[in-house]
Amino acid sequence: MRTSRIQFALPVCLVLTFVLVSGAVDPGSRLRGQAARAIVPRSGGSGDVGDVLIPRAHPSASLLSNGKILLAGGYAELDAARLLAGSLNSAELYDPDTTTWSRTGSLATARVEFTATLLQNGKVLVVGGGVTGGVDSVELYDPTTETWRATGRLITGRSYHAATLLADGRVLVEGGFDGGGRPLSSAELYDPATEVWRPTRSLNGATAFHTATVLSDGKVLVAGGNGAGYPYLNTAELYDPVTETWRRTGSLNDAYYWHTATLLPSGKVLLVGSLWFQTNTNTELYDPATGTWRFTGRLIWGQVYHTATLLSDGRVLILGGYDAPRATFRDTAQVYDPATETWSPAPPLHTPRAWHTATLLPSGKVLVAGGGHPDLLRSFELYDVDAAAMLPSRVSASKK
Repeated sequence: MRTSRIQFALPVCLVLTFVLVSGAVDPGSRLRGQAARAIVPRSGGSGDVGDVLIPRAHPSASLLSNGKILLAGGYAELDAARLLAGSLNSAELYDPDTTTWSRTGSLATARVEFTATLLQNGKVLVVGGGVTGGVDSVELYDPTTETWRATGRLITGRSYHAATLLADGRVLVEGGFDGGGRPLSSAELYDPATEVWRPTRSLNGATAFHTATVLSDGKVLVAGGNGAGYPYLNTAELYDPVTETWRRTGSLNDAYYWHTATLLPSGKVLLVGSLWFQTNTNTELYDPATGTWRFTGRLIWGQVYHTATLLSDGRVLILGGYDAPRATFRDTAQVYDPATETWSPAPPLHTPRAWHTATLLPSGKVLVAGGGHPDLLRSFELYDVDAAAMLPSRVSASKK
């Protein structure tokens, strides 16, 4: 059986090596016959998928007010040592009406591990980035002119941070790694009216690889991540934009990093993810009314580097990802129903992938673009949950 040696880079220059076995069992193979129902062919194209203009991993994807999707930055290649390498300054636009991609203005600075936030004025704010250390540059994309320009610089350069749009139009950025690869507790606020950053109260604990979710009451929930000394965290904090203060809230039952957090229509938050060396099928729900976390239905497949998309009917779709213990890139899809707290298998992606994007379109379809498997992918797919009939078996809610 042929094997190949693949390496991936993590922060502070930690390198992990895995052996990929060419004959490994694909967990999604039993659903393969359903794949055609999950993918919508590109108009005028051949086959089930189309191509983006430039292969890229872990870019940003922003749904613009004109209905187009802006794909920007990301990793440019895998180098000779099979490490995610290089960074892109290019950007492209997807038009759902024509199902085609077109070039748009390029960023002034090539970026990876940055954030992209759609502002209330329709522009996109791209902040920081970098692998070995964070940069302090910030850029604005104008969909009208399809151009980028510099805006106010961060007080502290950072990467692997989080950014959230507050109800008053400001942007909160917190945590991440600084230029020396150290996790940060500092936080900053950006005012689009003045294009100026100013400091706000710091987190109670440093974190990177965390999630930040705006709750129904306008507060921001920060959960998990990597802390000082790089332990995985089970802590969570709440930011109040009115008082500009942080306070601890209930701790997670597990520790998570590079996970996803999705605000449900009920106001609760669904957290999905795992540690790098583990396949964690646990998922958790945060209840803002009680400030506590509890386990909810177990995943069918555990992974990291997946995507979580809130569908128009309130369910949550998990696509792809990477199973590190088995060195397997996933093509799997699973759907969470908040009403029953159960996960259902869905027909798989056409191509296994991780570090991709998944964007809900106004049509209800999900645009899946880029990523790796393990080479960088140029392909994109349109995943239609409504067309993809759910398989009859369901995984019941299982509390740890």
